[in-house]
Amino acid sequence: MIAIAITIVGGIVATSVMSAALYFIHWRGFANADMIRALGTMVTKSEEDAVLPGVLIHFASGIIFAFIYVGFWSLWGFDAFNFYLVLGFITGLAHGLVVSFVLVALVAEHHPIEKFREAGMGVALAHLAGHVVYGLVLAVVVGAYAVRFDFIPVLAQVPQ
Repeated sequence: MIAIAITIVGGIVATSVMSAALYFIHWRGFANADMIRALGTMVTKSEEDAVLPGVLIHFASGIIFAFIYVGFWSLWGFDAFNFYLVLGFITGLAHGLVVSFVLVALVAEHHPIEKFREAGMGVALAHLAGHVVYGLVLAVVVGAYAVRFDFIPVLAQVPQ
């Protein structure tokens, strides 16, 4: 099904752009937003071999969340490109707020690497921005093709 393929591609593209945005924030020194290395070190407990697991976790999550986003957007029954952009922004913002809170309040204090334990407002804002970027980029990709999950019976009954 073309909707599944486009959603997978959208998840990969959106995760790539989000990762680049977070790395740019990290590289410029605005905040410690190296999400790929932070995720990888949760598994490996060391920075030396953390990039590959971090990339795999981040992109797998990006693809899974692409399906969640598009499934949620399908509930609205609209297929106008502008509506995808609005929903992409709102969904990315909501997701970013949750991730930022969880990251700062729970994950950082238990991270195995010291430099990732300090997650203040800068880290929270970086991840909030990253998730908004993710939502918008995903909306551009799937919105360009007006992707809806009408093949799922519950979603197919939503009026268009």
